Amino acid sequence: MTIKTPFEDIPAEGRAIELADGVLWMRLPLPMKLDHVNVYAIWDDEGWTIIDTGMASKRGHAIWQALWDGPLGGKPLRRVILTHHHPDHVGMAAWFIEQGAELCTSRTAWLMARMLTLDVQDVPTPEAMTFYKRAGVSGEIYEKRRTERPYNFVDTVLPLPQGFTRLVEGGTLTFGNRTWDIRMGNGHAPEHVTLWSRDDHLVIGGDQLLLSISPNLGVYPNEPDADPVADWIETCERFQPFARADQLILGGHKLPYLGLPKRLEQMIFNHHEALDRLYAYLDTPKSAAECFEPLFKRKIGPSEYGLALVESVAHVNHLHQTSKASRVLGDDGVYRFQRI
Repeated sequence: MTIKTPFEDIPAEGRAIELADGVLWMRLPLPMKLDHVNVYAIWDDEGWTIIDTGMASKRGHAIWQALWDGPLGGKPLRRVILTHHHPDHVGMAAWFIEQGAELCTSRTAWLMARMLTLDVQDVPTPEAMTFYKRAGVSGEIYEKRRTERPYNFVDTVLPLPQGFTRLVEGGTLTFGNRTWDIRMGNGHAPEHVTLWSRDDHLVIGGDQLLLSISPNLGVYPNEPDADPVADWIETCERFQPFARADQLILGGHKLPYLGLPKRLEQMIFNHHEALDRLYAYLDTPKSAAECFEPLFKRKIGPSEYGLALVESVAHVNHLHQTSKASRVLGDDGVYRFQRI
């Protein structure tokens, strides 16, 4: 069983590639190392259904306008489906709603996105600084985080209006002349929507089913003891009975691909392997910030530090909560973990 990418070319800015009947693949830029997000438009006689939206920006708005005037043909926007609440997926959703589109997503995704756009902070909260201290952030990095304005959702996300259509685990949705089974993932984001067509081989995977990379499994100050690693592995195992080699997976980043059964095996194995490396590394007490080397097997630069930190916390939390590592709060306010 192999993983294949039948579409090697990527959509140019403002252009689309047709993946299947009435299914368009498009891309928007992101201001980070992972420099793009995939978005999709699926047509039926009632109009377009848009899957995810990219971040809100002048450039993003201009690209969507070009897409609407070009590949989408200025035809009606029926609904926008958000796979999960992260900024690169929800940022422009309010713009589509202003055009008359119905908003469809999970309850948790809507609540998280709406709450975070309303929660504007000019300085980090005390809870955030406690989180960084306990994770082992120190020195210049800690001082920078203490004094600089943190990222706020409203920097790249248009505030969502009240009201949405809830998508639920085990439900169905009909659009694009297809009936889609709704299956929720967890780990990368709570109640992450995936959609599995009953009528052909399409699966809308968002960031839950990416090719070649694992999405960030992060722990944040709002839930410092979370265990997204357990949530992620549980989801991958739960999806295995539904996976077929001929399904075309439409992910939130990278290329569409075939070979989901193999990819799920890889995603499960990769995190077990990372946990094994981490377990071996914790022969002496270490903070989460000291655990980048075994987890990522490469040097982490300043631009990657934040995502690496929250993923490191996630993995040491998992070892602690599965009774494979102890956790002790030192006099310096830092949690240190050691294998049991």
